[in-house]
Amino acid sequence: MAPAVKKKKQQQQQPSSLDNNKKKKKKRMKAVPLDPEAIDCDWWDTFWHRNSSLSVPLDEDDAFKHFFRASKTTFSYICSLVREDLISRPPSGLINIEGRLLSVEKQVAIALRRLASGDSQVSVGASFGVGQSTVSQVTWRFIESLEERAKHHLRWPDSDRIEEIKSKFQDMYGLPNCCGAIDTTHIIMTLPAVQASDDWCDLEKNYSMFLQGVFDHEMRFLNMVTGWPGGMTVSKLLKFSGFFKLCESGQILDGNAKTLFEGEEGSQVREYVVGGISYPLLPWLITPHDDCDHPSSDPMMAFNYRHEKVRSVAATAFAHLKGSWRILSKVMWRPDRRKLPSIILVCCLLHNIIIDCGDYLQEDVPLSGHHDAGYADRVCKCKQTDPLGSELRGYLTEYLLR
Repeated sequence: MAPAVKKKKQQQQQPSSLDNNKKKKKKRMKAVPLDPEAIDCDWWDTFWHRNSSLSVPLDEDDAFKHFFRASKTTFSYICSLVREDLISRPPSGLINIEGRLLSVEKQVAIALRRLASGDSQVSVGASFGVGQSTVSQVTWRFIESLEERAKHHLRWPDSDRIEEIKSKFQDMYGLPNCCGAIDTTHIIMTLPAVQASDDWCDLEKNYSMFLQGVFDHEMRFLNMVTGWPGGMTVSKLLKFSGFFKLCESGQILDGNAKTLFEGEEGSQVREYVVGGISYPLLPWLITPHDDCDHPSSDPMMAFNYRHEKVRSVAATAFAHLKGSWRILSKVMWRPDRRKLPSIILVCCLLHNIIIDCGDYLQEDVPLSGHHDAGYADRVCKCKQTDPLGSELRGYLTEYLLR
């Protein structure tokens, strides 16, 4: 009889799997506060205190801008864009180490800090008191939301705005009827061996993804395309882009032409953008004179000088973009190539939002030197020249002499 009794006691002491599940459920319920007031609303004070150092500005507003690239006013606007999505689709377990729910503001701050610093998810999480998985979830939800909610910050301007842009370019740089500057940059990454291919290997033997942008005089993106392998030529990237198709079909850059010389027929110049020698010379894309093909002359040098001034707007804009959102300037470790274009797009949207909100681009954040260090000296010249494009460039060259 003794063994039977002993066995019965053991059965009574062993909790059932149902009891275990109930206890685990109770623990989970206790871990997540149900009180709506138990939300981490004082996150900024805690973050600033935890991350203050000699390199951080002493002024609170300057420190906020230092960490998140946006003023508090612009930050609030960004939160308003994504608030509904972050509230209606909260990732599971969004609590900090103190057991308080993450506010929308703190989620946005985590995502912006990840994009702005380019630091690891572990490092960003430590600075906010959250785990790596939380940083990953929060950042991706923010990217998904802003990609959809901020589309209106990156679109081709209407006719009135285009006229303003053309006027500003002429006043600032002397080129009439110019609508923007086009350029490209590389987003460098590492790839696992199974995904590596020559298509993604560029001139510098890096695996990279292209980003092409068209900018106005305020360094605002007017158009962008990304997702294409860095091993392509710039001219091929252009022809694969939606921007090329829109221009060729006359849907954009088809506004009012400008007569350069009054009383002289055939001196009209259509709308165009300027690009470097890696781009083809087209009726709507004007490239500089090439000293290798033509003897240098004062008119050509004068044109190239003005042309370079306009083209440098795009180069400076990319330096600001990659300096502000340093996740784009660092080597990305095995990114998901399907998701990387969304990350790049959101950084471009944030760049535009800061400009559109009247916020200032910080002087100390642009990358020093060229935004594509090493690539600028290895540009592949495009030999494609459209006769009409060459004619229009000739008109512009002559115009600068008068």
